[in-house]
Order: sequence, then C-alpha cells, then structure tokens
Amino acid sequence: MDKKELEQRIKKLRETINHHRYLYHVQDRQEISDSALDSLKKELFDLEQQNPELITQDSPTQRIGGKPLKEFKKIKHSQRMLSFNDAFSKEDMKDWQERFMKLLSPMEKEKVNFYCELKIDGLAIELIYKNGNFITGATRGDGNIGEDITQNLKTVEAVPLSLITTHYPLQPNLVARGEVFITKKEFARINKIQKEKGLPVYANPRNIAAGSVRQLDPKITAGRKLDSFAYDLITETPETHEEKHKMLKEFGFKTNKHNKFCKNLEEVFEFREHWIKEREKLDYEIDGVVVIINNNKIFEKLGVVGKAPRGAIAYKFPQAEATTKVLDVKVQVGRTGAITPVAVLEAVQVTGITITRATLHNEDEIKRLGLKIGDTVIVGRAGDVIPNIIKVLPELRTGHEKHFKMPEKCPSCGTLLRRGSGGQAKLGGDKILRCLNKNCAAKQRRNFYHFVSRTAFNIDGLGPKIIDKLLDFGLVSDPADLFELREGDIVVGEKDSPRRMTGFAEKSAENLIKSIQDKREITLAKFIYALGIRNVGEETAIDLAKHFGSIKKIETAELEDFDKILDIGPVVSKSIYEWFAEKNNIRFLERLQKSVKIRPVQQGAPSNDGVSLSGKTFVLTGTLATMSRDEAKAKIRELGGDVAESVSSKTSYVVVGSEPGSKAEKAQKLGVKTLSEKEFLNLIK
Repeated sequence: MDKKELEQRIKKLRETINHHRYLYHVQDRQEISDSALDSLKKELFDLEQQNPELITQDSPTQRIGGKPLKEFKKIKHSQRMLSFNDAFSKEDMKDWQERFMKLLSPMEKEKVNFYCELKIDGLAIELIYKNGNFITGATRGDGNIGEDITQNLKTVEAVPLSLITTHYPLQPNLVARGEVFITKKEFARINKIQKEKGLPVYANPRNIAAGSVRQLDPKITAGRKLDSFAYDLITETPETHEEKHKMLKEFGFKTNKHNKFCKNLEEVFEFREHWIKEREKLDYEIDGVVVIINNNKIFEKLGVVGKAPRGAIAYKFPQAEATTKVLDVKVQVGRTGAITPVAVLEAVQVTGITITRATLHNEDEIKRLGLKIGDTVIVGRAGDVIPNIIKVLPELRTGHEKHFKMPEKCPSCGTLLRRGSGGQAKLGGDKILRCLNKNCAAKQRRNFYHFVSRTAFNIDGLGPKIIDKLLDFGLVSDPADLFELREGDIVVGEKDSPRRMTGFAEKSAENLIKSIQDKREITLAKFIYALGIRNVGEETAIDLAKHFGSIKKIETAELEDFDKILDIGPVVSKSIYEWFAEKNNIRFLERLQKSVKIRPVQQGAPSNDGVSLSGKTFVLTGTLATMSRDEAKAKIRELGGDVAESVSSKTSYVVVGSEPGSKAEKAQKLGVKTLSEKEFLNLIK
C-alpha cells in the first residue's frame, strides 16, 4: 500500500483498538474476542515498527488503555505498571531477540537467558505493604493511575494480609504485583447460578474476575472465591527475576509452580509447546507464556519502548481467531452442484494453521455479514477445522471496497444456476444456488475427490492433481473406472496405447495401482458415504448401514423406509431415495460392486481385552499424535461408541489433543469429562 493508504490503515486500526480496549478495560464487556483484538494490535505494532516515523504518543502501542472506574478512589503507582508486546510465532520471538541483542555488549549477550511464566488470563493488581502489613491494593488502570480495591483484595485468600519474615530482609515499604483470576470450576458454578436466575451468563472467567474486584460491596467479591498469583517485586532488586519469585514465595505470596528458567529460545519454545498441550489440565485459563530476560540489570538497561519493556514479551498461544483482509471472492462448484462463494484471504495463522481461504457458505451469509471485497474480517476455524469468517469490521473500510455478486451461470459448464434440486427454480427453502447439469465437469471432479478421500475409500497417493490428469487423459469417466486401471495405462513406454498417460515413472505407476487395488474391500458405511449422496454425511451413512445391513436393501427401499430411521429427516430421506431411483446411479453401483467387496460394520463388538464403548458418545478436538481423527473415530465406532461433532450435556467424553479449540472449553463449562490422548488410548486399549 502507498503512504496515504498506510497512514489511513494505521489511523483506522488505532480508532478500532481504542474502541474495543475501552469496552474491555472500562466497561468490562467485549464485542470481539481477545485473540481478534490481539491480532489487530499486532498488525498495528508491525506497521509502526516498519514505519517508526508514523508512531504517535496517543497510539495504543504507546500506552495502556483503560481509565479508572469512577466509583473507586484513584491511586498513583510508584512505578508505571507496564504491559507486554505480543509474539505469535518462533519468527516473532527471534525478531524480538535480535532487536534487544543490538543494544547489549558482547559480555551482556553471553549472560542472556530467560524466565518463563504462564500468562494468566486475569486482572493485573498491585499490592503495597508497610512494615509487612497489607495496606493498599490497586488495579493497573491506565498504567500510571489505578483504582483502590484494597477491601476487595483482602477477601482473596491468596493475597497475604501480613508477610512472613525470612532470611531475605523485609523492606519497610514493599510493593508486589500479580494477577487476580477465577478458576474454571468457580466460573462454571457462577454461570450455573446465573442460568438458574434467568440472567445472562458470563463470556469468560476474566470478565468475572474483573467485575468481582470492582464490586463496591466486598461481600460480593468474597462470594466469588477469587485466586491470585504474584509475579514481581518492585522494591527488591536481586540479581535475577527467578530470584524475585523465590523471595515472593518466602514472604508468603502464592506463586505459580509451573514457571520455569530457560537458558535459550529453544527451551522457551519447548516450554510453550508443552503448555499448549497441557493447558486444559490447569484449573485456570492461560493464553500464552510471558518470557522475561532473567538478568535484572540487563532487563533494566534495555528500558521501555512505548507501553512495554524491551526485555519481556508475551508469547501467545495459537489464536482461535485473527483478523485479516479479504483480497477476493471466488466461487467453486461442489459435487452436488452447489455453488459456494469462497473468500480469498491475506495469509493469517489461526490455531497454528496458515489460512488463505474461508468458506462464505452462500449468498445469504454474505449479506448477513455485510461483506465486501477488501474488508478487514475476523476469521476462525469452525469445529477447530474449517476456516470461516466470523465478523466484518466495517469501521476499517477505506471506501475502496467492492460488492460481490453471485454468478448467474455455472463457472464450469455455463449452465443457468437454480435454487433447489429439481429443474425448476425454487422459491424459498433452499438458499443454495446449484448447477443441475449432470455432465458438469466440475461436479464430476468433486465427486472423484470425495470418493477417494480419507473418510471414504481413503486411497493413498490419489489426490486431486492425479485425478485431474486421469480425467484429462480420458482414462476414467467415473470412480468405478479406477479399479480397472493397470500400470500400462498410465506409465510412459514404447507401446502405443490411447489410454497411456504421460508424466509417470514405472515405480510411481506401480504404487498408484497398488494403492487402488488395496482398497477393494470397504465397510458398508464408508461405501455409502463415498457415493456422495447429497445431505449424507458420515453419521447418516453409519445410520443407514446399521438399519439396512446391505446396499441391496437400500436400493429397494421405499421413501417411507428412510423416514422410519430415527436421526434421518424428510429432506435427507428424499435425497437418498432420489439418488437410488436414478438409473445412471444404479448402473454405476452395479459396475462398482463387481470390483469392490462391501463388508458390514460390526457395531458394538468388544476388543480382545473385552473393552466396549456401547452407549458412550465421544467428541474429538485438537491433533492426536498416535493416530488421525478418522482412525480414532473408526476405533470408537468399532467398539460400539458414537462420535459427535459438538459438545453437549449428553457427551460422555471429549478427547483433547494438541492445540485444542473451543470444544475443550465448552466441555469444562458443561462439566463433561475430558481425556488426554494417553487416557483415551488406555480406555480403548
């Protein structure tokens, strides 16, 4: 972007961040998530670092926002309470180290190591002691002036009312800083009470903690059972930050036992990765780790830039949400002919995965979001997997954004698009535009991709690019043709074959044919799913397999037979019935069954160790190290259990892998038992 556009972007970012920071710090409410706000702040910080001449004193990066609430007496801090700049990747951390290393001497560089603290999602506090007695407690406020919440903090048992004299000399005036927070268990208890009273529930534990310490009546605060960790001593100057934590503990403050000394960035990375995986086991929320230069003299020498010390940084966990820009909107043709608009995004990381595309579902969703090409948007990953756009931020518009209009004709075959499944346009009901041309090339390709996918026939090495080649060379016309392919059809050689495809060596051709032939046997449920019947997902395919037991019985079933299945509604029943009534589909089935052996799914069979999961419902979140999600689902079903995509009070277990998403948090709120991968493996033997 040119200079003028850059200045306008920075101005808009500052205005937006200030607005949301005011809501968060002063009014204790949010319109967007913490991670989305962090993403906006990171973008502004990076732009200002790249263009330091555009930094102004009133920028959110140069001060801590949030005015003290008027209901409390104001207190001036003896030293400014700072915040931290954020890092989200190893590259960010290496850039931070490179920046501060330039300011140190060779001898000082050799002394650089780190102390890592879990970053508690709570409210920063300052505690002042006179002759070992607690006299004043304050919030951070704007960093210079906070609010006097002494009486409320006295109700927090983790805050000592008098200090213990140890071998460390106790100064007459001692100032400690820390975090006040609320546990997940207490969060669930308070929200349960809110529900019973018909009141709105709190969005997160941090909001309750912030509201609790600002209660005018200390009895209300006492009823919230707040907790606290101390993490700094302002009036003491030992050699290292680690030593400060030892002193705090000796004086009687509660400190976090998980904090750790790290000798270099590699150990910092290991520490963060460990807590990404283990964070759900904690009884309080954390959103990253704070990394501090351990040597206090070096830390002090580096000083402060804007609102943050140069010698410390908040190394955040992968974001559940982030902000980015919509570069374009394109449409794709699905296997059922559905036309889906897809947002092309400026690359951004969400839960550790780089996202450049996000589905917009349909035309109505674009209208609901009010989205334009060029907009800044908040993106997340629905169900921890599918990238989606959560919210548009119109306040960041420049006036150059463009409206998007859905096409009238199929971008692949040029057929006029319709709503619904029949030949006539449908008024209401189906919101999705479709290409109804049965010979549409894009639909055929998508059907192929689906047929060989991991949750269907799972043919290794047969991805979209190879399928495209097979179709372009005329070697296959439908998935049944795959099982008739031979090495000579696809490998380069001297023989003149009209079915010979270039670009394959003998070994790769041999491997491909072997992969296809290895998948000649498949369960009935996976076979049904692989057919790509509209509205039939994995769970419906399993329901059909359980109910009918064979593909022949499904072929001959009447519409009312499908309606009798508990979890299948009339729309899905109609889709299944119409698919099996189509003559071309029946011919395809006959050809396919000549090449493939279908075996029924053995539901509820116990393992050799007698393990049965009958009656248990599982939800999976995060990445498993020892198996894929599909393998875990298959094992659960093999042992008689059910797998659901969302967490409810009826869920038996939530299996939590690395980098879990919102499902793990919801399980905590509902009191659903969570299992680590190790515990899950022990359960299924």
